[in-house]
Amino acid sequence: MLTEMLLLFTAGFFGGVLNSIAGGGSFITFPALIFAGIPPIIANATNTFSSCFGYLSGAYAFRKDLLTHKDRLPRFILIGIVGGITGAWLLIQTSESQFREVIPWLLLFATLIFMFGRQLNNKMGQLAILHKKSSSSWSILSLLILLVISIYGGFFNAGMGIIILGYLALFGHNDINTMNGIKLLISTSISLAAITLFIVNDAIAWYQGTIVLIGTLLGGYVAAHYSRMLPQTHIRSFVIIASITITSYFFYEIYL
Repeated sequence: MLTEMLLLFTAGFFGGVLNSIAGGGSFITFPALIFAGIPPIIANATNTFSSCFGYLSGAYAFRKDLLTHKDRLPRFILIGIVGGITGAWLLIQTSESQFREVIPWLLLFATLIFMFGRQLNNKMGQLAILHKKSSSSWSILSLLILLVISIYGGFFNAGMGIIILGYLALFGHNDINTMNGIKLLISTSISLAAITLFIVNDAIAWYQGTIVLIGTLLGGYVAAHYSRMLPQTHIRSFVIIASITITSYFFYEIYL
């Protein structure tokens, strides 16, 4: 029991540090929950619960930046809620064996998004210049893409933040503080909606999730004070190496 507590707290701590500095904390916390003996679907739902409070506190920190787009915020929140519930419902409908088989592919997708997220965001920003954001067709497309992203986030948490940043760049946002605020607000909406459905279906391991949550909050707090002392390129390299290693492990464990 003590070993499990230490594993989950440590994973939560380093996950919180990574989320505050470079993103990618779910590459640590989600596998740790599985290694602690929690079934994959419940581990995934629990990881969403553990991450949510970090999104919420982050969104509050960016509240002044969010006010510059207050007319759009209800739309973002509503779509995040609808997508989060849909994604969570799809997860609940998936059997453990099916989800276990798809885990390596989800991790691989999230790893690629993390590795090439910056290039993706730049390309999205360039593409946005070629379109008229005021057109009705462009607006409808933006809502549909956000809905798909939200469904993914409700189904699987890893990589969601980077995908949302790419979406915001595609549709004309360029202020990084505002983008981070909107990203965290959408992530909060998705996660809270998904968690509600997970609670109804008793899909959260509360004890283990709370330990990870405490570690995540502490790690995020520490990172907020010392992040400037740590080279982000080194942190990103660590996350990439860790994500590739973990993804490879799950491919080997499940398919070999």
